[in-house]
Amino acid sequence: MAIQPKKPHGVIRGGQLIMSYGPGAMADLKKHSVLVGGLAFWSAPRATINEERLAAKIAAVLSVPKVRLEAPPAADDTPGAPQTGVTVFQFPEWFVTQKALDNSNPNVQTRQFVHRKSIARGGVYIDRDKVKHTVVPIRFVRACRNGHIGDIDWFTFVHGGKTDCAAVGRRLFLDEHGTTGDIGEIKIRCECGKADRPMSAAAEFGNRTLGTCGGERPWLGPYMKESCSEANRLLVRTASNTYFPQRITVISLPERDEAVAAAVSAAWDFLETAEELEDVTRERRKAKVKEALDGISDEEVWVEIQARRGGGAAVDKTVKAAELETLITAKDETGYDVVEGTFFARSLPRSVWDDECTRQIERVVLVHRLREVSALIGFTRFESASVDAEGEADINVRRAALADPVDWVPAVENKGEGIFIQFRKEAIQKWMGKPAVLARAKQLANGAAQWKKDHPGNGGNVFPFSYVFLHSFSHLLLTAIALECGYPASSIKERIYAIDSIGYGVLLYTASADAEGTLGGLVDTGRRIHKLIAAALDLGRLCSNDPVCAQHNPASQEERRFLHGAACHGCQLIAETSCEVMNEHLDRALVVETVEGLGAEFFTDDGEQA
Repeated sequence: MAIQPKKPHGVIRGGQLIMSYGPGAMADLKKHSVLVGGLAFWSAPRATINEERLAAKIAAVLSVPKVRLEAPPAADDTPGAPQTGVTVFQFPEWFVTQKALDNSNPNVQTRQFVHRKSIARGGVYIDRDKVKHTVVPIRFVRACRNGHIGDIDWFTFVHGGKTDCAAVGRRLFLDEHGTTGDIGEIKIRCECGKADRPMSAAAEFGNRTLGTCGGERPWLGPYMKESCSEANRLLVRTASNTYFPQRITVISLPERDEAVAAAVSAAWDFLETAEELEDVTRERRKAKVKEALDGISDEEVWVEIQARRGGGAAVDKTVKAAELETLITAKDETGYDVVEGTFFARSLPRSVWDDECTRQIERVVLVHRLREVSALIGFTRFESASVDAEGEADINVRRAALADPVDWVPAVENKGEGIFIQFRKEAIQKWMGKPAVLARAKQLANGAAQWKKDHPGNGGNVFPFSYVFLHSFSHLLLTAIALECGYPASSIKERIYAIDSIGYGVLLYTASADAEGTLGGLVDTGRRIHKLIAAALDLGRLCSNDPVCAQHNPASQEERRFLHGAACHGCQLIAETSCEVMNEHLDRALVVETVEGLGAEFFTDDGEQA
């Protein structure tokens, strides 16, 4: 049943509609438990968000010709304005009486099952004795790995098969044999007196206790189904595994290709006749050409000239590759820069941050302004699906659709500031070849292999151990910076760049829908980055859970933390809203020496590369 009231039942921020409460998510309103409707039930008008690079990537992932990015519908409190919002559907349709029924056994709390159709006006249930009962939604539903969801067939579940008890009007009861609410203490009982079953039986996945999924997609509208042969699984309505949004995020940076094209256009009168790379070098000696090509290499100019003549093809870059190319070519800070535009970055002089702990760092860039655009492309249940190390969405994941068909996706844009740290490419590649590092990389790979065995339905993207190093360093540095910059750690996000062909780096940034994301605190902290890196390395050397943390084996079947090395809540784990891969792929033993003394650290006590 769609809930379309004269007045809204609740208000949700736009960012929440692409996070916790997107299409297909369950939510509790004041008087209803609901399922958020698909994109066809989102009212218009909706503001368009321009980010061509993100839109192209999403279209490729969803296998559609074109996709638009649009902001969630905004509330309009103007008198007489048409109502805007998102339609939701009442779900589940089964309820239980809020108060326990009279029962001679004080150790058992009995509540009656009530279907939506039996609820009177005002949301109360009137039983056979004309007694009124308030009801609450049942907290158990069924779902499958493809995202389909529906009510449990309670009569079939209780009787272990087909029965006529529902047809003749018999009632069902929920008996709680305890006070914890654990499913091991709950039984479902039929009024016929011939059938009762523990709720724990519904959690038995292998024997298809809840039957085979019928492919129901109620968030797309009544009677919307698709073919599905998955086994139904028990899903607790308020559990954290009911909804995992799959999003793609980009930093809206001006792509390097656009800067090169603009520079070549400015000097085209001189470059038009160039026949080879040496001609570009010769033309650069002219004052006008030198000024136009400032910051652009001869090789990049020659590639652009060839492309204009039809001799070169455009390269389909990954999301992060385009960002990294822009960050590593930021102009040097002059002291007279005027901050403008949605992206503005300047490279700090090495003399500002040069120190023992920064010898293997190539560049520090202060990003005074940036724009983050994040879009929802689907969701999963039971298990999350992340992007890979280069920010590309996993195309092999079982993703539930937001609409059928999809021609637009919800997106939000945030503004912020950040610090980018580029590592010396040759330093990381030399470090990756050391025997101790290769031995640790093998241990991490063994853990990842165990994780894949436990998650056969997940795409299982491979993360290189250079990414694990940068990611672990990022978490340590983020924690150290949060103590200095004025932003809470949960407000700082990370972006990891581990691209062998381009380079390696870490971007820590803030992102907010308003001006609070650009207050300057993070950029100002960047001028003391060498001190903060030293503090971060100190944080990583000793954990409050050592030696247990440092001695953790990623492939351990006892702890089953297969994607962690020396990492735990005491040292490496941060708010999941800040981490781009849900606090996985972490190992501080790759950053600094731990009490285990593996010898795989990148930073040593004397500041030199290990």
